[in-house]
Amino acid sequence: MVTVFSSAPFYAMYLTPLDNPNTSSGNIWSNPKFWPYFKDAIGTIDGTHILVVPPSHMATAFQNCKGFLSQNCLFICDYDFFFRYAFTEWEGSASDSRVYNNALLCDLNIPEGKYLLADLGYPFRLTLLVPYHGTHYHLAEWGRVNMWYALFYFFL
Repeated sequence: MVTVFSSAPFYAMYLTPLDNPNTSSGNIWSNPKFWPYFKDAIGTIDGTHILVVPPSHMATAFQNCKGFLSQNCLFICDYDFFFRYAFTEWEGSASDSRVYNNALLCDLNIPEGKYLLADLGYPFRLTLLVPYHGTHYHLAEWGRVNMWYALFYFFL
């Protein structure tokens, strides 16, 4: 279906591989809120659903939890806003955890001692830093949000 992100022209031109784990982003080491806490983090990982129109006999597998037809694509982005990895082989009904586990079996290699930041849709692994379940993280703690929005979010 969506192979443009994992095909040769896009992948070779716009993605830098995860092979060099020793490069730390200036966005991390220059900010005391992040350094040294995230010095071994090489980026963030998340899945995104891209609309697709599969053949009619495959449409059920591509229907995601929101009801539209999509393909679940996994992307890794570093802190300099560059794509580092793309995996686009799963239908929309697949969970992020399943896509991640399959990417590990195929060609995703996270360097030793490094990790990625992920959300709760991913499994607990040494290579993933997932937030604590049930803990609310507030944007107001970072000092860049409207206080009314923070209060509204707090009382939800």
